[in-house]
This record gives sequence, structure tokens and C-alpha cells, in this order.
Amino acid sequence: MPFTTRSIRVALAAAAVGCAAVSLPTAAIAAPSHADYASQTGRVSPCKSFNMAIWLGLGNGGGAAGTTFYPVEFSNIGRRACTLFGFPGISAVSISGRQIGGAASHRGRRRLVVLRPGGTAHVILGIIDAGNIARCSLRPGASLKIFAPGQAAATVIPSFTFTACANKSVLVVNAMHPGTGIPGFTGS
Repeated sequence: MPFTTRSIRVALAAAAVGCAAVSLPTAAIAAPSHADYASQTGRVSPCKSFNMAIWLGLGNGGGAAGTTFYPVEFSNIGRRACTLFGFPGISAVSISGRQIGGAASHRGRRRLVVLRPGGTAHVILGIIDAGNIARCSLRPGASLKIFAPGQAAATVIPSFTFTACANKSVLVVNAMHPGTGIPGFTGS
């Protein structure tokens, strides 16, 4: 089943009202084969913002040592395979739309992911409990602004509340990984 703009809007609307999980077409979350992610830099162009659907795999989030983790999904809604390399840009945004604190710090080694049409890759976003950060100037975060690696156009994930620091970043993100990062999803 191909991705449609309508299915993406439905998924994002569901996320905005606090559903436990985002529902997308099976093709968007099916486990890719190893060949789909082979290094093909000479034949496949980087993914462009207009061919990407960026969504948050909501749930209870996993947590450890004062940090809650969420999968951020990047789905190719275009007609051609494309590549994602490295880290996305992610920042906390206030209700007025202004960035709060610094952008997410990066962890791990950069890697190349090739996405076939309808394929999905992910990163894991960690949100550190702002109360655990020394000299943090607490501010309410109302949404997340996410840029696919190497792209200038952002996707805003609305109605995602958490406490941020005005003077420091509470966000940490790893490099792109093939497949979905939704907890408990095993693919087919």
C-alpha cells in the first residue's frame, strides 16, 4: 500500500490528540530487506524534505536515568529511492513557535541509510528530565521541530509537551538507522 498525504495527516492528527501509537500503512513500517539499505551513494540521491514524512512513534516512551526515549521516524513518500546520512536537526519549540535552548546533541557514528519508496528509517530521541540539569532555566516545550539530515525545511510535531531549558539543550539524538524504531514492532 503506497503512502498517501491523507494517511500521513491522519497519523499526525492521531499523534496530536495523544493516541498511544501512530497508525501508518503497513508498507511504511514493514521491515526492509538488507539489500534495501546497501550503500548506493553513486546511484541514489539524498532524500529531500518534500519527499519525506517525519513522524514521532508515540507511546509511553522508554526511560532510563532521567531520560525518556522516543523513536522519530523518517518515511520516503517519494517515487524513488533516496539516502539519509548522519543526524537530523531537532529542537524544542515554545507555544509561540520560538526555539527553546540548543538543538539536540548527537551521539554515535554517522551512517548512510537508503530508503526505497514507502520505506522508513529512524533515530532515537532522548529528552533529559530538565529538573536533573544544573542551572537550567525551565521553560515549557510545546512541540518539536525536526529537520531531515542535510535539509533546510523542517517538520513540526505539534502538541508534544515536555519541560525544556531556555539556556541548555535537553535533547539528544543518535544517527539514522534503517527500519522503524517503534517499540514492540517486529515488522513482517
